[in-house]
Amino acid sequence: MLKACETALWTAYDLAMLDLDGVVYIGPDAVPGAATHLAAAREAGLRLAYVTNNAGRPPATVAEHLRSLGIPAEVTDVVTSAQAAARLVARGIPAGSAVFVIGGEGLFVALEEQGLRPVQSIDEEPVAVVSGYHRDLAWGTVSDGAILVGRGLPWYASNTDWSVPTAHGLGPGNGVLVHAVERFSGRSPEVAGKPLAPLFEETVLRVGGDRPLVVGDRLDTDIEGATNSGHDSLLVLTGVTGLEELVAALPALRPTYLAADLRGLGHPHPAPVQDGAQIRCGRATARVRDGRVEIEDDGTDPDDWWRAVVTAAWRHLDTTGAPCAVDGVSPPSSVGPSTGSPTQQEQP
Repeated sequence: MLKACETALWTAYDLAMLDLDGVVYIGPDAVPGAATHLAAAREAGLRLAYVTNNAGRPPATVAEHLRSLGIPAEVTDVVTSAQAAARLVARGIPAGSAVFVIGGEGLFVALEEQGLRPVQSIDEEPVAVVSGYHRDLAWGTVSDGAILVGRGLPWYASNTDWSVPTAHGLGPGNGVLVHAVERFSGRSPEVAGKPLAPLFEETVLRVGGDRPLVVGDRLDTDIEGATNSGHDSLLVLTGVTGLEELVAALPALRPTYLAADLRGLGHPHPAPVQDGAQIRCGRATARVRDGRVEIEDDGTDPDDWWRAVVTAAWRHLDTTGAPCAVDGVSPPSSVGPSTGSPTQQEQP
């Protein structure tokens, strides 16, 4: 269930591990207000880490993109699944070893940073294989990498996201490639990215912080990743998660806090309280009657509307095993999942 925080989150935590697409930007554009809210959070002393499952772009490219949107970001603030994967590889093989890359620039840069030699030829005698998203990946590279995996070389994957947004709609992500190599080789990789812990561990190692908070818009990567890593989380409602997905979330997919947008970093977060059959939060009151959510609210705080509704729904789900119906329930107009550019996974 949602927790209470009596102070602003940027006081209670010292590191925000921020997802990108759907949280900081949507497609090519910044989420409205994101630059202002993040600047305020940094001014308040909160470390900001921009954490992406996308292994295609090196941190310098991501940081440049963020700065072009008015977002405060240095290269050292960006942490990618390629970096997390490269560290996993480096722990398992000798320094200077050749590593076959089924991927592109992001993995090449990350492997070189770890003192390894990225290659794309079997003749270079690689001792491990790592795979990650790269839009222009050649089939011959995939084939050779799959052959090496089939021979038994250690195999690592940056992430297993099934889809990635493109200018023409959603396209296949690195998870599709991983699945193909798995089917061919009969083996599975060690995965670095969300929702698994290595990417979050990499972020704390690089950026620092003793009290990290995961900030994301997706339940099955950001929030589940926080749960898997033992971190608290803030779900913002500027991305892909809507009311239907949120009320049906099982415990591992439930955030610690939720807010309309990144403004929530600067606010205290009240915990909803049970009052008989009702859940109250601020001026919002919710209950589930005959399997349907009912809500009374005067519109004072849209975040309280969401807190009351999801808490009532989760109590119902935990008690009955069935999600409640939300058709006909209209969230506050100022929040909700984006209807703009696709944000199913990180922007390439």
